[in-house]
Amino acid sequence: MTEKIMAIDAVVNLWTPEVLALRPQGRDAFYQDKMRVPGATDAGLTLEAMLARMDEAGIERAFLIAHRCGPKGPPACWRLPYEMVAEAVAAHPDRFSGLAGIDPTEGMAGVRALESAVREMGFIGAHGYPHWFELAPNHARWYPFYAKCVELDIPIQLQVGQSMIYAPDYPTESVGRPITLDPVACHFPELKLIGIHVGIPWVDEMIAMAWKHPNVFVGTDAHSPKYWPQSFVRYMDSYGRYKVLFGTDFPVLQFERTMAEIDALGLRAESRAAVLRGNAQRIYRL
Repeated sequence: MTEKIMAIDAVVNLWTPEVLALRPQGRDAFYQDKMRVPGATDAGLTLEAMLARMDEAGIERAFLIAHRCGPKGPPACWRLPYEMVAEAVAAHPDRFSGLAGIDPTEGMAGVRALESAVREMGFIGAHGYPHWFELAPNHARWYPFYAKCVELDIPIQLQVGQSMIYAPDYPTESVGRPITLDPVACHFPELKLIGIHVGIPWVDEMIAMAWKHPNVFVGTDAHSPKYWPQSFVRYMDSYGRYKVLFGTDFPVLQFERTMAEIDALGLRAESRAAVLRGNAQRIYRL
């Protein structure tokens, strides 16, 4: 029998009707048609409904992203005010934590906003989508934010791998190669850097970065566990078990199905406990 472990989901989108009211037209096609998000979910969930879904799946805590999109973002791009995530966290501090989205084009104003989110609103980490800005993780415009993360002693998540969005007027060249984390980790060895979205299709490159750098980790969100490359499953079940964090990018992946697919991988007990809970506790100092 698989031991019961209450998971920590490190990548979750706040999906209340109030949040979705901010969403511009055009996003429904992405979530429903491409990501296959069920219609009932895509219509929005109250915090209580989300917590019930988490309980059913065996997820104790979710890290909620206050994402930020810039002027070069994909069509129908939008940003979520820090305050809306902070309100959800304040309502359920034992179940939710906040991640402050970063727009690297904001410069020092954005750096000061990140510091305020951490010091005044209680956010526990930063989060960024390089594809939304056409700026790879090793671009200089990210560096002031990295320095602030080190100063605040918070991790930062960055999407690596291909962009999941296609549009004729959106760039087709990916800026998310995991190898671009290499100079960042060299320049900021204290920075806790998490490459989310597994790094697909450059998974072995992401594994290499996590193997090389003590403070580089891999987030498992946005790609269904049953489709993960075998090299990644072997990594997380062996020498990489302490370098991988569970995530869904809900509602891109559904809580219940994702947990069931992880159980179906047959991971060793030590690996499963570390990936589902222990690594997030350690890296985020919960």
